Amino acid sequence: MTTDVRASAPESGRRIETLDELTPEQAQDVLDLIADAARTDGVQAVSEQGRLQLRGGRREGVRHLLLTVSDRLVAYAQLEDTDPVEAPAAELVVDPSQRGRGHGRALGSALLGESGKRLRVWAHGGKSAARHLAQVLGLTLFRELRQLRRPLAPLDIPEPALPPGIRIRTFVPGQDDAAWLAVNAAAFAHHPEQGTLTQRDLDDRKAEPWFDPEGFFLAERESDGALVGFHWTKVHAEEQLGEVYVLGIAPEAQGLGLGKALTAIGLRHLAGQGMPTAMLYVDADNPAALRVYEGMGFTTHEVDLMYRTET
Repeated sequence: MTTDVRASAPESGRRIETLDELTPEQAQDVLDLIADAARTDGVQAVSEQGRLQLRGGRREGVRHLLLTVSDRLVAYAQLEDTDPVEAPAAELVVDPSQRGRGHGRALGSALLGESGKRLRVWAHGGKSAARHLAQVLGLTLFRELRQLRRPLAPLDIPEPALPPGIRIRTFVPGQDDAAWLAVNAAAFAHHPEQGTLTQRDLDDRKAEPWFDPEGFFLAERESDGALVGFHWTKVHAEEQLGEVYVLGIAPEAQGLGLGKALTAIGLRHLAGQGMPTAMLYVDADNPAALRVYEGMGFTTHEVDLMYRTET
């Protein structure tokens, strides 16, 4: 459904259309644009969550901004307004062959208008052009997400030592969905993205070609089978990367060393899948997690930056 259409710089034929749902053809055009930009930039301008939200119909709180020039898609932005406290969050991408023509600024200005000038914007990879656009739009840096990596060969990780009374098994789709969503929400209660995942979000990921329940490890209490932690791994086959996709510990099980044990279990699994390198994401303002991962041989590979309007 079209919620807004506006013209910008009519002499150039630029037009920005705001939609709350994309057709399959529009979604594919956007995915192609994102892929083209990633080949040039070496980083995805739109996150996995954003790419998943392109398909499958309308998503509550999600809007899509398509910037076309003479009916050709040259830029895209996604605006998600689902956080009850924080300002709406956005990601945007411009066709590499069409950069330097003001399309990013036009799209950024449209995002400010759509959000009522309460806006957060991701700059994945921290590229200089994205930092400059943020400054032009009057946004300030307030969050840094680091991507860490480490080699998996040789695998110099000690045998995982589980806390007493804890056992490990793998995820069973359908059977474990509700329990996992509950523990994920508790473990990431203060996380702006991860802690709000829904059944639909989980279903989206289970439907992806990379999903493998054998790499989704659950820690449960032997006494009652209650789920107290998990390590969901992900294999990026094309890039030959294994990812610590999500690792969470229930509040009542924190401080027992379970996180380190689950990390080791997942890394050993990824090494067994033939992945030469492991990666993960962690917020720069989480020094405890950084110390744990750096102690396991991870170092910073790149950073994603988030900017926002002054509040």
